[in-house]
Amino acid sequence: MTRNGPLALAYHTLFIAFILAPILIVCWVAFTPLGYLSIPIDAFSLRWFRAIADYPEFITAFRSSIALAAISSTVAIGLSVPAALAVARHRFPGREAITALFLSPLMIPPVVLGVALLRFFTQVGLGGTFAGLVLGHIVIVFPFALRLVLAAAAGMDRSIEHAAISLGASDAAVFRRVTLPLILPGVASGWLLAFITSFDEVTMTVFVATPATMTLPVRMFLYIQDNIDPLVTSVSAVVIVLTAIFMLLIEWLYGLERLFAGPGRHAGSP
Repeated sequence: MTRNGPLALAYHTLFIAFILAPILIVCWVAFTPLGYLSIPIDAFSLRWFRAIADYPEFITAFRSSIALAAISSTVAIGLSVPAALAVARHRFPGREAITALFLSPLMIPPVVLGVALLRFFTQVGLGGTFAGLVLGHIVIVFPFALRLVLAAAAGMDRSIEHAAISLGASDAAVFRRVTLPLILPGVASGWLLAFITSFDEVTMTVFVATPATMTLPVRMFLYIQDNIDPLVTSVSAVVIVLTAIFMLLIEWLYGLERLFAGPGRHAGSP
């Protein structure tokens, strides 16, 4: 087993510091007692965390974002699993064209997609509805979910499925007991990436959302257009802390490495 040298360790340290610096600065600014954006040096205050309670719009938008991200990512994963299995296992005319169609939202600018969805939803009567917002987010997050599930399906050893079939297992039992556990790391990673993408989406959502279906990123974007106080930093700090707690709970209850790498994947590593 080779170890990284001092130069590699220094590079990794600088890289991690570069990634974490914006997050730490946002959390630091959230504790300022002043009415404008500044890094607290002499005093720390919870003023702007208490101020969140005075703006129930942020809490409502946070709940909408959680519900929207959970629904859209779950539906996207539900569509990605059969699509990935079909593309990874079968060779048929138009396979590459269908794959390109599934991944095409990655190549469309969010502004163009937002304008197109706004016009389409208005024509079909879904303009300004939560259902329309969910459909728009499914279109955006589906390629992210599909890529990870497709990678897991393409690398799966099908001899295990054949062994289960030879022992008399039904197709449903094979999928539930063999196929799904083997692709679970890709499914879990795809769902999480789709959830994060949906929760963080702003550009397309600005066109589709209404005051009744406002998400947290859009609410924050609209707030900073007219205000320069640190309230948005306190909201961001709360979201960061909740995300960290969520990841720690997963690690404690199931294990992040087991969830995203699969059980036993790291046991034989040198």
